[in-house]
Amino acid sequence: MPETPGLLARGPWDPADVDVSWRNDTFEAGESELRAADLALAALRERGSPSHDGLAGRLASYAVTDGRLKLELQPARWALRLIPNNASQSLAALCVVRGRDGRWLAGRRAGWLASWAGRWALGAGGSVEVDENPTHTLSRELLEEWSVRPERLSIEALILLPSDVVLLVGQAWLPGDAVVVPDHEHDAFAWWPADVERWPAEADEPLRRVAALLNA
Repeated sequence: MPETPGLLARGPWDPADVDVSWRNDTFEAGESELRAADLALAALRERGSPSHDGLAGRLASYAVTDGRLKLELQPARWALRLIPNNASQSLAALCVVRGRDGRWLAGRRAGWLASWAGRWALGAGGSVEVDENPTHTLSRELLEEWSVRPERLSIEALILLPSDVVLLVGQAWLPGDAVVVPDHEHDAFAWWPADVERWPAEADEPLRRVAALLNA
């Protein structure tokens, strides 16, 4: 699936309008990619990140047809997503979280994590498990990371990052009485203003680009 990094497909779609199929064969990376994954995994473990390798999802193909997003997924080694600029289209899900008043939930990721360690991120996110519907991944990660369930959820975009990771972006709106409780993967959190222009300095450019996409 050769693509230029950027927006692959733009919704919004209802989760019910996303069709997902899984291939039976596991993706076979080249020897150089496998060695690079081994090195990246070893580096994580040396700095204390409990990163357990295994299988996760990658995007084999996609299409937008008759208002529906169709995703063909394939099992692949999880550690391939760690290779800079060559992550084999490993699939990750990002659930951007909004309060009823439009504010954005942001969390600072703990320093021991495999990705975005010590940086602020929007909402919840993670890899897609084998045979999992990635629209369910969004809600699962939201519950695991913040102990809340969405009042409504939309699938907003499919994005290819420069790292060659494919990101499925969803947007979750919480009920007015929701109380978020961060998990151990976060060491701080905040509700950023609905107006992105009023975001704090720690809101870096990638986060602002995601917000601009969702506000468009």
